[in-house]
Amino acid sequence: MSAAEFLFKNKNAVLIGAQQKTSMNRLTFFTLFVLSTTAVATAQAPPVPAGFTATGFERHVELRWQPAAGANILGYKIFRRTGDSGDFQLLKQVDNLIATIDWTGATSIGTTFQYKIKTVATNGTESDLSEAAVAATHVMSDEELLDMVQHSTFRYFWDYAHPTSGLARERSNGDDNIVTTGGSGFGIMSILVAAERGWVTRDEAVNRMVQIVSFLQFADTYHGAFPHWINGTNGNVVPFSQYDNGADLVETAFLMQGLLAARQYFNQDTPLENAVRSVITGLWEDVEWDWFRKNNSPVLYWHWSPNYGWQMNFQLRGFFEAQIVYILAVASPTHPVPGSLYQTGWTSGNYANGAVHFGHPIYCGPFGGGPMFFAHYSYMGFDPRGIRDNFCNYFVRNRNHALIQYDYSIANPENHEGYSADCWGLTACDGPNGYSAHDIAPSNDNGTVAPTAALASMPYVPAESLQALRWFYREQGEQLWGLYGFYDAFNLDQNWFASSYLAIDQGPIVGMIENYRSGLLWNLFMQNPEIQPALDAIGFVSDATATHDFDLTEKGFSALTWPNPANGSAPLYMEFAIARPQVLTAWLWSADGRRQRMVLDKKAYSTGVFQEKIDMNGLPAGLYFLSVTNDQNKTISVKIVLQKD
Repeated sequence: MSAAEFLFKNKNAVLIGAQQKTSMNRLTFFTLFVLSTTAVATAQAPPVPAGFTATGFERHVELRWQPAAGANILGYKIFRRTGDSGDFQLLKQVDNLIATIDWTGATSIGTTFQYKIKTVATNGTESDLSEAAVAATHVMSDEELLDMVQHSTFRYFWDYAHPTSGLARERSNGDDNIVTTGGSGFGIMSILVAAERGWVTRDEAVNRMVQIVSFLQFADTYHGAFPHWINGTNGNVVPFSQYDNGADLVETAFLMQGLLAARQYFNQDTPLENAVRSVITGLWEDVEWDWFRKNNSPVLYWHWSPNYGWQMNFQLRGFFEAQIVYILAVASPTHPVPGSLYQTGWTSGNYANGAVHFGHPIYCGPFGGGPMFFAHYSYMGFDPRGIRDNFCNYFVRNRNHALIQYDYSIANPENHEGYSADCWGLTACDGPNGYSAHDIAPSNDNGTVAPTAALASMPYVPAESLQALRWFYREQGEQLWGLYGFYDAFNLDQNWFASSYLAIDQGPIVGMIENYRSGLLWNLFMQNPEIQPALDAIGFVSDATATHDFDLTEKGFSALTWPNPANGSAPLYMEFAIARPQVLTAWLWSADGRRQRMVLDKKAYSTGVFQEKIDMNGLPAGLYFLSVTNDQNKTISVKIVLQKD
């Protein structure tokens, strides 16, 4: 039996199960209607919920249970008491759910709580109380906070996934049948993180991947590319707009980024994992990247419609979230484009940006770097560390993008409520007036902050991102934290908090935090044999720039130099990100181990980002090392390549 046949049979089972579930849901709604409009002569109490658990965190307790059996369940009543004595008091009644949050707050850290639950039926009858579930809150370390945020956010892609397809629903407050292609790519990556961290078993992760890839095999595609939105029940395209009812190459690239990472992760020689890899390879090889050149033009196009052709006419030029499209298009083993298309398409036109904001050069992209998701979506799998194209090292570019937004929030030129070193991050998200993109341009900043902007920047600026995470949870969590982690956004000017979750905002939180913590997704994606040859064909070269020290939270500082390679005529700068006040000493060494000159002599720095010039005059071309040591004897070494004009 081929892999496709294997998954097709499994797909049929999945679809049948989902159809049965859908039928049961319809029956449930019908039963609720009948019971609500018809007198019931005899009423039997509903069953007690099974599997009732309580898990304590720092400022909240999460309660979970299995749904009570029966078609006439209205909801559940939760009761609580503090400590070991006293009566249980009604805490809340929730609709027909399987979990809820008890926000206990800062004053109850270190407190033990006991909870009981009962089922409430539509006819007014109630079950007995369950046995008590016990949890205690406690002060959480940064590592525990990261676990909590990643795990809770992952559940958006696991518990809230579409039951038929297993793909990610577009948003939590929209049409439940609309799944999103790009968000599903991010969701697939979150499943890999969950399996690696033990939140689900490997078998559970494989089974979910079987469900996903078997569904994708039969979903609508156009020249191998998927639409932006798909009906999660039948795989049919759902138009994103009038003319956008066909292929979406950017969303397809985000999906393929996740699938290729999964192809590397599920590497065991078992029937299921072999089949998953085989089908992913088929989906990857089916995408006709070269066809999206639109009659062999020197640029790729974003959309194509079976009804309207190239009506959208959106060329993929200039820096934004779509860099991964060109990397994958060049990497395709079956329908590649030439590496030169990266120059004639992606970086053509007004690509470079020499602007410096708050001391940070942005290198490319719009004013201030644009919305923060520009630095996230293409880099969920594509690892930008240690390489550069003709314009920049994109790790450094993205790090500076995040620092610009961080420093902008500290400066707060528009005087928005809450903006500070604790509260920063502008991107595309929900807001008081609907979904919109936000950045530091005055006309684009209305005071709406999205947690995903700061949290998904953690590989670039871990100290600043952790600072925001702590504040989001500890200061705003009662309104900002829910079952799937942080809600999408908030605006303190208008005292507005979203009640929504969006797949494309939740996914980068899980994935980019993991890239900071372990590099898992970067390592998996870059292991695909097609990727490095594509980067070589595009013209990426090794870059000795120190991209970041991943022990920033331990050492308290990071260092990089730019431009790198350097030349004798242009100034060479070193830049420090300082997490806490300290004193730095720096020496320049040659590759043969000899000190060349002192750069810093016990210079004191406060918290922030600082730049210093390095005098390279009179030194021969070659390899050098900048050794920076703080007053706690912790050292960072930065390679410098000196070239001569």
